[in-house]
Amino acid sequence: MPADTAVPHAVPLQAERSVAERIAQVLSLLQERVVLRRRVLRAGEAVYRAGARFDSLHILHAGFFKIIDRAPDGREQVVRFHFKGDWLGFDGIADGQHGCDAIAMDTGEVWSVRYDLLLQACAEHPPLLTVLHEAMSREIARDRESLLSLCTLPADARVADFLRHWAEALGQRGLRSDQITLRMTRAEIGNYLGMTLETVSRALSRLAKAGLIGFTERGRRDICIPEVGALVAFVQRSFSSAPAEA
Repeated sequence: MPADTAVPHAVPLQAERSVAERIAQVLSLLQERVVLRRRVLRAGEAVYRAGARFDSLHILHAGFFKIIDRAPDGREQVVRFHFKGDWLGFDGIADGQHGCDAIAMDTGEVWSVRYDLLLQACAEHPPLLTVLHEAMSREIARDRESLLSLCTLPADARVADFLRHWAEALGQRGLRSDQITLRMTRAEIGNYLGMTLETVSRALSRLAKAGLIGFTERGRRDICIPEVGALVAFVQRSFSSAPAEA
């Protein structure tokens, strides 16, 4: 069976239902209350680019997307990965223009809504404002979680936490999480985690040796995760053993 297809998985069913149902309810509410522009994007195509004028927010209906920031010297930095139900474009609200690129990692569908029309709809229908605030809050929480991982975890645990997040995000959306297909290269994973390609490869090999993951015959981007809970436990042990600041 191909990866990323709907099958039973290790994520608790109640958690799966709550996230999947929330996403379905939000998408349904948006269709009822605002005018949406739907776009299908291929791998490498941009939802928006850094410097582009901000006028819309975007909700992912399908596919996988990455957010890329650029250092002053032009180097690219992957700062976030997004899945179905996530919102894109919050970075543009404050200054009226986007500060990063939002790029499709495979074929995906994006629903876009003009920000001024969305605010008008929120004023007319308060539950929609709640949806918007919750989406912003989740972005803040994810940023905090990512920063905590980058600042406190050793290399193996950072890679394990990355795989844990990817598998849980798929499982919560009703997709397969015991065998996942990574949509990025080892170099991109390292760029995101603040590690070299070689360090990522060694970490993956050590996780495989420990039995936490495995590699399928299809290729090195296809990873088996026998038990997501084992990855969670490994990361938690790493947090517990992290040295405290003096």
